[in-house]
Amino acid sequence: MKGDNKGREKEKAAESASSLISDGMVVGLGTGSTAEIVIRAIGNRIKTEEFEILGVPTSLRTEMMAIECEIPITTLSEHPSLDICIDGADQVDSELNLIKGGWGSHTREKIVSYAAKKLVICVEEEKIMEQLSKPVPLEVLPYAVKIVEKQVKKLGGEPALRSEGTRGGYSVTEHGNLVIDADFGVIHNPEEMSTALSSVVGSLEHGIFTNAAEVHVGNEKGVRVLKR
Repeated sequence: MKGDNKGREKEKAAESASSLISDGMVVGLGTGSTAEIVIRAIGNRIKTEEFEILGVPTSLRTEMMAIECEIPITTLSEHPSLDICIDGADQVDSELNLIKGGWGSHTREKIVSYAAKKLVICVEEEKIMEQLSKPVPLEVLPYAVKIVEKQVKKLGGEPALRSEGTRGGYSVTEHGNLVIDADFGVIHNPEEMSTALSSVVGSLEHGIFTNAAEVHVGNEKGVRVLKR
């Protein structure tokens, strides 16, 4: 029952966020279970409302789903400025800072989000917290894993190389890199932590996002929209 409620909350948030898309937009398409609901909603709108958009995917999985939903795909090379980017998040704090990267696609997600005029996040209510506290994903060059771990520890974090769970081996990104989840406990200053993690040598990108403009939160009663 709890899983069903969570799924409905995701759907409400995703449908609310996708309603911001209008004819002619170039849209950043996030990665993850909530983003996939957004993609399906956009695909349905294209079919029923007969409007045209272009989508910039943040992962191969997203690209394949967009194609399946008949959303025309483009690239940042062709459209370096996007109208909007819609994505999910693993955690959102009271200032709308985010932790993302549960699917290991945070590097491309961050690039696409910064190409957009507006980043809109859709989540279920349980992901809203007063302060960020989940481990922060870092995409790391395989050659640099031990060096990155040392730097994370120096910053006060506990690094853990992400595994593939029951399949064995390590989680590998689409860029052929590994993921370290860095646990800092409660993150009191996300912007300061973001700056510190951006300076970690051997890490391509981290999962703290500070650029969300809106967060659409699905709950039992409907959707509430949080804005900066």
